[in-house]
Amino acid sequence: MDPIDQLDLQKLPRHIAIIMDGNGRWARKRLLNRIHGHREGAKSVRAIVTTCRKLNIPYLTLYAFSKENWRRPAQEVNALWDLLLEYIDSQLPEMLEKGIKLNTIGDKEGLPPRVIDALDVAKEKTRNNNDMVVNLAVNYGGRQEIISAIKKIIHSVLENEIDTEDITMDLFSAYLFTKGQPDPDLLIRTSGEFRISNFLLWQLAYTEIYVTPILWPDFREKELIDALRDYQRRERRFGRTSDQLHSHSNNDPAS
Repeated sequence: MDPIDQLDLQKLPRHIAIIMDGNGRWARKRLLNRIHGHREGAKSVRAIVTTCRKLNIPYLTLYAFSKENWRRPAQEVNALWDLLLEYIDSQLPEMLEKGIKLNTIGDKEGLPPRVIDALDVAKEKTRNNNDMVVNLAVNYGGRQEIISAIKKIIHSVLENEIDTEDITMDLFSAYLFTKGQPDPDLLIRTSGEFRISNFLLWQLAYTEIYVTPILWPDFREKELIDALRDYQRRERRFGRTSDQLHSHSNNDPAS
C-alpha cells in the first residue's frame, strides 16, 4: 500500500515548517565528516519537497541556516553554502516544471555574494509559480525578525503611513518575512531535540509540534507521512474546548 493512502487528504496542513536537525550526528555515527551528513541531508530536502508537492501542500518552510550557525567552523559553513548552491542548480528545473516558487526568509546582509546571486536568480525565475511555495530560512533568526518588524512599523508610524491604533496582530504579521502566508499548522523537528531554536517565534503561536528522534538525513517520505498521520490525530482547539468544537461540527451542515 502506498503510505499516502493512509492519510485523509482533506485534513492536511496548509503550511509545514521543519527544523532539519541531526546531520552532524548522522555523520558521526558513521565515522564520517559532518559535511557528509549535510550532503545526505540535502537528499532529504529533495524528498520532502517532492512529497509535499505530491500532496498539494501549498507552503513548506525549511530552516536551512540560522543566525547562530555562523559560529560553526568556517570550513563547514562554506560547505553549507556550496551545498545550497548545488541544491538550487539541481532542483531549479523541477521547481519550474512543478510550479514551485522559491522564497527566502532571513537577512541578506552577511551572506556570500555568490549565494545572494543564486538565490535571487532562482527566486526571479520561479516568481510566477503558484502551486507551492518553498521558504528557505537562510541567515534567519526569529527574534531578529520580530525586531526588524518593529523597526519597520515605527518607521511607518513616523512617516504617517499608519497610526499606532492601526497596529494589530494582522498588521504586525504583514511586516514579517512570511507576509501573506498562513502560519504553520505543523512544525516538525528531527533528531529528538525539544526546542524551537529561534525559529518562527511569532508564527508558531498555535502550531502543532511533532518531534521525532529520527536524524534529518534519514527523514524521507515515509517519515513525513508518519508525522502527518500524527497531526491528523490532533484536535486543534485554538483556545476553545473540545465540546465547543464538537458542537460547532455537529451544527455545521458542511461537516
